[in-house]
Amino acid sequence: MLSTSELDTLAQQAVVDAYNEYEQLSAFHAVIEDHLIVPFQTTILGVEATVTKIDLLPGSGIVAICTREKHIRAVGILDFPTPPPTGAE
Repeated sequence: MLSTSELDTLAQQAVVDAYNEYEQLSAFHAVIEDHLIVPFQTTILGVEATVTKIDLLPGSGIVAICTREKHIRAVGILDFPTPPPTGAE
């Protein structure tokens, strides 16, 4: 697990060229999409699901697209369970 200082450094690197909140959100989305290895299995509210991609949805921010059987749900990445998947740093 990364320290707060290491996370702050990564966050600053992600938004170095962003000029407003939308650009910062887009920059974080791009970095997460580039580094997080998907698909991966997780448990959300006690239910096994597969995260198939990371998306940026208007009004919701950065979300993980989770599937289980025929069901698909977007889950905010800040609501995600621990431990984090590979590349989550």
